[in-house]
Amino acid sequence: MKKLQVAVLVSGGGTNLQALIDEESRLDKDCPYHIALVVSSTKNAYALERAEKANIHTEIASPFSVMGKEVAQNASIEEKRLAVSNKVLELCKNHKIDAIVLAGFLTVLSGKIVDDFSGKIINLHPALLPKFGGVGMWGHNVHEAVLAAGETESGCTVHLVDAGCDTGKILLQRKVPVLPGDTPESLYARIAPVEHEAMVEGVKVLAKMIN
Repeated sequence: MKKLQVAVLVSGGGTNLQALIDEESRLDKDCPYHIALVVSSTKNAYALERAEKANIHTEIASPFSVMGKEVAQNASIEEKRLAVSNKVLELCKNHKIDAIVLAGFLTVLSGKIVDDFSGKIINLHPALLPKFGGVGMWGHNVHEAVLAAGETESGCTVHLVDAGCDTGKILLQRKVPVLPGDTPESLYARIAPVEHEAMVEGVKVLAKMIN
């Protein structure tokens, strides 16, 4: 079976990217995917160092890098999203990418890329969708919302990306308990390890779906 050529989109530390790198290294030729490209929305993301150590090609796709500083400063959120999305699409086509993995990418994809890669983009969300999804629901915001709602469990969701925000078909979920006295930090610490497992499993599921 042909290895799925994957682009991983990042913005921060890249722990989920590292989980994918480690699994590819562990399985070697038996791994159903190959990380061919890492694209960051920020130039200082530690995820870029992780990719470079693994000899993976990296690119930056931020509003400033794509549009230029002056244009980006005066652009709307929608214009910035579209410009970044179009740059990512261009990079993916240049690198013959089969599928896109959003691993903490903080720009919502829009425009042609969503159509061209329909059914081939997955995102990891740090909560049990459909609860606690949508615009603004990322990182600690999600965990704060879960605790404020008095939920007894949380976790993470891997889902397909569509034109909405956190609205695509759910592929898999991992659950953890919410414990008395939890803070956003302690809840995140419990979810992070299962996020890594879910990210790896999600890409394997996607590889089966596409191949």
